[in-house]
Amino acid sequence: MWVSTARPARGSEIIACRHDDLVGGLREAGLAAIADLGFVGLDDGGPDTDPAVITGYKKPKGKNLPPAKKLVNRLIAAERAVCEHAFAHLKNWRVLTKLRIDVKWATQLVRALMILNQHEIAR
Repeated sequence: MWVSTARPARGSEIIACRHDDLVGGLREAGLAAIADLGFVGLDDGGPDTDPAVITGYKKPKGKNLPPAKKLVNRLIAAERAVCEHAFAHLKNWRVLTKLRIDVKWATQLVRALMILNQHEIAR
């Protein structure tokens, strides 16, 4: 399980992924990630490489998405729902709401909480 290093909230998620070279790490491990539309353009691998970050399709301005692309978006949303539920459980614990510690300790805390959450769901 990988959790990025904690950063101040003023930065965007896609910049944090670029800083941590998420795409390179996924390619090294032979893995891929499913992401929301905020990560479109993160994986600019090219036509000959398998995608490391799979995102849906944004609706073009003034146009509708074709039915096939809508279906892809629904399938991606269904897969992402599992992870979103895990984060919802983590937020329900409210451990992170008033966190007043150094950022490096927050990263370790989040990693430990994710493992505990995974163990709780597996029971």
